[in-house]
Amino acid sequence: MRLIRGLLLGMLLAVLAGCGPKIHKQQSYVFGTLVEITVYGEEEAKARRVTDQVLKDFDELHQTLHPWEPGTLERINGILALATPTAPAKISVPPGVIPIIQDATRLSEQSEGLFNPAIGNLVRLWGFHSDTFEARLPDPAAIKKLVQAKPRMTDLHLDGLSLTDTNPAVRIDLGGYAKGYALDLAADYLRSQGVKNALINIGGNVMALGSKGGHPWKVGIQHPRKAGALAVLELQNGEAIGTSGDYQRFFEVDGKRGGKKRYCHLIDPRTGWPADQAQAVTVIAHGPHAGTLSDVASKPLFIAGPADWRRMATKMGISEALFVAADGTISVTKTLNRRLAWEEPIPQVNVVE
Repeated sequence: MRLIRGLLLGMLLAVLAGCGPKIHKQQSYVFGTLVEITVYGEEEAKARRVTDQVLKDFDELHQTLHPWEPGTLERINGILALATPTAPAKISVPPGVIPIIQDATRLSEQSEGLFNPAIGNLVRLWGFHSDTFEARLPDPAAIKKLVQAKPRMTDLHLDGLSLTDTNPAVRIDLGGYAKGYALDLAADYLRSQGVKNALINIGGNVMALGSKGGHPWKVGIQHPRKAGALAVLELQNGEAIGTSGDYQRFFEVDGKRGGKKRYCHLIDPRTGWPADQAQAVTVIAHGPHAGTLSDVASKPLFIAGPADWRRMATKMGISEALFVAADGTISVTKTLNRRLAWEEPIPQVNVVE
């Protein structure tokens, strides 16, 4: 039941536009979530052909970048685990994976390490590597050991097609990157095929191309604590929106002071424990790699917490962001607030520069 609920909530940004002429929709289950491609204004045969190809590309990317199932990244991780400071692990990497590792490393450094794809072993320790996970806390000593090992993307060194690593604690998990990268991949392909109007939704990470019959694509930002949208937004051509929330993948255990404490999949690399100072963060990204940025940037803002999310947004190049703190307090940047239509009852919102 939790898995079903998680999948439904995973569609953070439900498409609110209705059906119209020459509109084609296709769905699939990829990247552990529901994917929907909507193409507007194209003949049915062409729309079906391009959406079929997009979903095929997504399947291939999922198999390549999955850190736990047999595939390219899992093989790389298996070799990296054999590394020692005196005997570095070395593996040949497919050319297509190299720019992904380089870009993920750049973004990790930009986020001051709060976005850290090298902590796959911590993800596994908490059980979030699986679609189903138990409500149990890991051994604190095991968490501490992995944190002290300081796995980071800069432990990896590329020389041509060779990847070298000296830190056996590194395990690459691109779960916070792959969906955004897939958005950019799909957008580039659709544009190359002459598709001007489309909406790509990967479990709530959404990119808009053009419009729907001259009207902007509308998406809803999921309320983190109840069914339905917190606000509605019109996405402009080339914009992408991404949300990180503690309600997507989480478990609860009895707290020391009574009641249930929630542990979500968004792990703070500095402590090894799930971040617990936010309910949700939504960002809007622009530019040639808007999809990737929208997926990545929401994570360091979430982990940074109420005191530092705004600075981190600036560091990541994000001017439009919404932050819902653990106590439900809502803060939003001035530029994004101007674009939001809040759902009833309209919440009290702190608007920041």
